[in-house]
Amino acid sequence: MNKVGKYQLDTKGKVAVTKYHEKNKPAKFDKKQQLEKIRAEYLKKKQEQTDK
Repeated sequence: MNKVGKYQLDTKGKVAVTKYHEKNKPAKFDKKQQLEKIRAEYLKKKQEQTDK
């Protein structure tokens, strides 16, 4: 195998790195879904307050 620079990877290494990052990246942050969740919690709290 020819000598590669410190941070250069061969094809096998690139595949391994890609696989690692795919496995370890957090679930995609979905802003719309997050807002919907917050809104639902807020409405639930508000409903509980008006029930008292």
